[in-house]
Amino acid sequence: MAGSTFGNLFRITTWGESHGPALGVVVDGCPAGLALTEEDIQMYLDRRKPGQSQITTSRSEADRVEILSGVFEGRTTGTPISLLIRNTSQISRDYSDIASCYRPGHADYTFDQKYGFRDYRGGGRSSARETAGRVAAGAIACKILRQLGIEVCAYTLSIGPITIDPEHFDARAICETRTAMPDREADGKAVAYLEDAIKRLDSVGGVMECRVSGVPAGIGDPVFCKLDALLAQAAMSIGAVKAVEIGDGTAVSTRYGSENNDAFRMERDRVVKATNHAGGILGGISDGSDILLRAHVKPTPSIYAPQQTVDNSGHDIDIQIKGRHDPIIVPRAVVVLECMTAITLLDAMMANLCCRMDSLERFYRNSDSPQD
Repeated sequence: MAGSTFGNLFRITTWGESHGPALGVVVDGCPAGLALTEEDIQMYLDRRKPGQSQITTSRSEADRVEILSGVFEGRTTGTPISLLIRNTSQISRDYSDIASCYRPGHADYTFDQKYGFRDYRGGGRSSARETAGRVAAGAIACKILRQLGIEVCAYTLSIGPITIDPEHFDARAICETRTAMPDREADGKAVAYLEDAIKRLDSVGGVMECRVSGVPAGIGDPVFCKLDALLAQAAMSIGAVKAVEIGDGTAVSTRYGSENNDAFRMERDRVVKATNHAGGILGGISDGSDILLRAHVKPTPSIYAPQQTVDNSGHDIDIQIKGRHDPIIVPRAVVVLECMTAITLLDAMMANLCCRMDSLERFYRNSDSPQD
């Protein structure tokens, strides 16, 4: 299967299925000398793992990561890093009733049409469980970026009609609230909204937001590999994401240019912007201000209410899905967006090292050699 590798210089390849013995990721291109332990990765996986509250699937997975290669005496060696996460809580019989039919809103039908075969146990490679490998790899990217003074922070912006109040923003609440909202008051309202949906055997969608601070100006490319295009691809590759916005996003289509342009100003010896409608990217290249990315997530397609579908023999049927499913995807997907953003940005920064002659000279030219 093609399409399981992402990135060019910092490259990840995820593998495994939802109900297989294990899943994981191979990270190629991580620089040698990075201090790295399993705990550095585990704290990110703990934010994604299931079974942590009544608004997530009851599937209970420890999601303990094992480093199989690429690290020696606590530091990366520059060789591929292989990370393993064992599946321990599969109940494949929950999916026996849908082995011969297609669940509405899932990839069952399209996967079957592409390959003529599908793993119906939780969706196989199409399962959201595949993202555990992305998070493990993204934890490494986040650590590298942090050493460069760059912070990546994703959170739940809204659930259904409930949206956070920026005045109540509390970064600590992202990992403490059940919804991953940085607003405790909005979290309470969102949980009540979710509980009502659960009682009605339904599910809910929402919006994730990711803010990246400390990114220098000049990262990205002006044509096909625009930084915002790469970030959009990364976000859209997350299952259930149906729309992506950078900066003010769709709101810009209703404005005058005089309203949307970000004025430049000097702040001591640095160029800054008075506003950030562009979301930190101009012409596909970072402008030095915070990068702001939003991803809109559809409601979980696995709902317990009866639904209409067809089987693989061409008959109209009714189904009622069993098993353990999240009533909302957003809270556990927040860390996935954070990690995919970090992977994309780090890869673009690595590519940027060879775009200017002076950068190559500073890195490779012997300081003792004669200067021109």
